[in-house]
Amino acid sequence: MRLTAFTDLSLRIVMRLAVAEGEKLTTRDVAGMVAVPYTHAAKAVARLSEMGLVEARRGRGGGLRLTETGRRASVGHIVRTLEGSGDVVGCEDSPPCPLRAGCQLRRALHQAQEAFFASLDPVTVESLVASPTGPLLSALRPPTAEATS
Repeated sequence: MRLTAFTDLSLRIVMRLAVAEGEKLTTRDVAGMVAVPYTHAAKAVARLSEMGLVEARRGRGGGLRLTETGRRASVGHIVRTLEGSGDVVGCEDSPPCPLRAGCQLRRALHQAQEAFFASLDPVTVESLVASPTGPLLSALRPPTAEATS
């Protein structure tokens, strides 16, 4: 199974925030750190905030913070929520697959998708940022003004 770019980005943002330890990071900072456009990061942060994983505060003293719920969150839960429960294949696309009424493949693929998610259930965000990943994440810095010119 392949995750969407949105889910991948969201997981990278959560991981970077998990090692922030007092850093005041903005969405723009995090976007630079994980090398994605600001608008993509902003959409991911908004969704992660809706899910209660990230707290985003505006203004002077604001910034992003991973909530305690976010730190303990199951990666399986995060991926399930972001990916949705849609079919792995487009059985109902236009035109719909002529085999959809009696196809065994659709059910088998759904079971495989659920097994994929279930394998991620015991993995927490906190466990993802253990060494050696945590120090690598902590070393990520937003690009400097000279680097972006």
